[in-house]
Amino acid sequence: MRVARRLLISGRVQGVGFRYFTGEVAAREGVTGWVRNLPDGRVEAYVEGEAEAVTRVERALGQGPRGARVEAVDVETEEPGGGYLDFTIR
Repeated sequence: MRVARRLLISGRVQGVGFRYFTGEVAAREGVTGWVRNLPDGRVEAYVEGEAEAVTRVERALGQGPRGARVEAVDVETEEPGGGYLDFTIR
């Protein structure tokens, strides 16, 4: 079953390669969507794909790359729109 989730990751998540880490995890799991830095220091990601793959991405983002310190991951479930062909880093 396809699902979509918007994740807001807070902590030390900018300047540590978090977006590129997210892109690598997304490619490995075969999900689509995007990731971007927010002006308030958080990272926002929209992930769409098979439920198990999206859950694995969510878990990986809860850990982050070496050098990151994830304090919280806020998750919103959304209706999958199927509008993304790949995963992009914004």
